[in-house]
Amino acid sequence: MYRKYLWSHPAPQKKRKLDRIDMNILRTLQFEGRISYTELADRVGLSTTPCMERVKRLEKDGYIEGYYARVNPEALGYSMLVFVEIALSYQSPDAFDRFNKAVATLPYILECHLVSGDSDYLLKARISDMTEYRELLGEMLLTLPGVKNSKSYIVMEEVKESLALPIDISKPRSY
Repeated sequence: MYRKYLWSHPAPQKKRKLDRIDMNILRTLQFEGRISYTELADRVGLSTTPCMERVKRLEKDGYIEGYYARVNPEALGYSMLVFVEIALSYQSPDAFDRFNKAVATLPYILECHLVSGDSDYLLKARISDMTEYRELLGEMLLTLPGVKNSKSYIVMEEVKESLALPIDISKPRSY
């Protein structure tokens, strides 16, 4: 089966079982990525050096992919959130690859997912207003390689948005 993703992240290497401390580190860093090693160590019950070593190992093993600042889209004028379903004219590894490469160049597209169902892709876009949306759809998305049609969903209210995964520290597990 063809599985090539637009943004591929290395899968965590199954080096060792995550324990309660690892899970607590991950949970804490999801919400407070700028926390100092000293504060993190205090919260998870370690001294600073072993805590730093665990964080470095979690990064190396692919559990932590990076750190970022959450920027307010409205403060930058990107107040409109749109989801767009895209159907391709035909499905083949080459068609997916050409679409993936083309959509990766569009800065307004925040996420792109190859999905099952009536459409082939689900895109998440941030734009300023309806005029910019018409430009995005007509001049960019519908001109991408192999696009047959699209269906858009304009978000009226953002109820919940999170990148935090449900890390249950009471259930250590192997990944």
